[in-house]
Amino acid sequence: MPDYVLHPATRLDLATLDALLTDQGRVVLSPEAKQRIEAGHAHLLTQAASNDQSPASTLLAHACGTGDEVPSELVRLMLLLKAQSLSYGHSGAQVATVQRLLDFYNREMLPVVYQQGSSGAGDQVPLAHLGLPLLGLGEVNFQGYRLQTADAFHLFSWEPVPLASGEDLALLMGTQFMLAYGVHTLLRAQRLARAADVVGALSHDVLGGSVEPFDARLQALRPLAGQALVAERLRNLLANSGLTQQPRSVEQTPYSFRCQPQVHGASRDALSYVAQVLETECNSVTASPAFFPADNITLSSGNFHGQSLAMPLDFLAIAIAELGSISERRTAQLLAYQPKITGSTTTPGLLMVQHTAASIVSQNKQLCAPASLDNNFGSAGPADHVSMGANAATKVRRVLENTEQVLAIELLTAVQALRLRRPARTSPALEQVVATLKAKVDFETQPQAPYLALQAAVSFIRTEVFS
Repeated sequence: MPDYVLHPATRLDLATLDALLTDQGRVVLSPEAKQRIEAGHAHLLTQAASNDQSPASTLLAHACGTGDEVPSELVRLMLLLKAQSLSYGHSGAQVATVQRLLDFYNREMLPVVYQQGSSGAGDQVPLAHLGLPLLGLGEVNFQGYRLQTADAFHLFSWEPVPLASGEDLALLMGTQFMLAYGVHTLLRAQRLARAADVVGALSHDVLGGSVEPFDARLQALRPLAGQALVAERLRNLLANSGLTQQPRSVEQTPYSFRCQPQVHGASRDALSYVAQVLETECNSVTASPAFFPADNITLSSGNFHGQSLAMPLDFLAIAIAELGSISERRTAQLLAYQPKITGSTTTPGLLMVQHTAASIVSQNKQLCAPASLDNNFGSAGPADHVSMGANAATKVRRVLENTEQVLAIELLTAVQALRLRRPARTSPALEQVVATLKAKVDFETQPQAPYLALQAAVSFIRTEVFS
């Protein structure tokens, strides 16, 4: 992949971010970006008041994160998003600072950042951990090793970046922690939504459900974009199925099957809304104060406040959880109508696996309590209302991973149900999915605990490219 160039006139979209993270492409600053950064930093130097507290001591004071480490792919995304925001030249950072953030990104020398500590009114605590290595402080993960930053710098003969007074605020103020979680989770959720349609279509077919509810004329009566898209996908996935020619197994198709366009579609519409918000945030300046060299003015703002992310992230959690909720219901219905699945002579029964799905769905409901409502910080000072967007961000990722597990359980159940319908065949598109899964999951060997098949199915859900 060619270098991606940060340019003030180029919008960073989610598709580009997905490609960069997948292909490990390098990111560089354009001359125009460097010029803007230099102008903003020059303005900072004329405006910065004398400060007894150095940038280093400010970063150290805020580096009080705890809990689990932020996964490496998210730290790398944080570096890119921080560099992007600083590249507009309104935050006062110097070129050397932004360049070193990109050096970390390109070399995959990733600062050790912790998940807990941010209230979502600026991700000051995780961003402090992200910024410490600029000064040769803190720790980094590099090529599988956890190193003191000073030791890692020796590998490339790097020197610490001498931060100017005021640059600490440029580094600390921003939303890049919750934004990185949001972008990462949304990209995975978009893939999961496509997988949900495929898994749901297979379950629908082996149950013997009617395809009538997916008719395009019905969708036109309620012209919601997500609903129409899912119904079209289901029609295509079920086209030319041999199972639809057989007698129907159920008199009336349960809601969790026939209402897939409505439920999956609502989640699709929610994902589209969240994508809009995240793309806007990816191309925003969220530090304060903001410098406007052309107007010779410095303005303080609340752009660091994460409410505009916290609420959509809560919404995203609900949208993802609903894909799991309806999936678990389809699994239960398959087991009810195909009782042999629960105690097949050739494979372990899947009844307890459905119990696992129900347990996960219950946990998702608990995780979907809105973090964005818990925003009274208990402070008599200026930070009296915060977004708690960081908590919304970390829990939405947990909801996503839970839902991947639930869909994997449904997929295993549907494939087992299909075996009971043989020699009839489902549609060519779905038969191809089943064949690909069987190449990765051993359905035949005895004895085999269900968790082994489940692990393989989860990996399949996460990595398979569902058209």
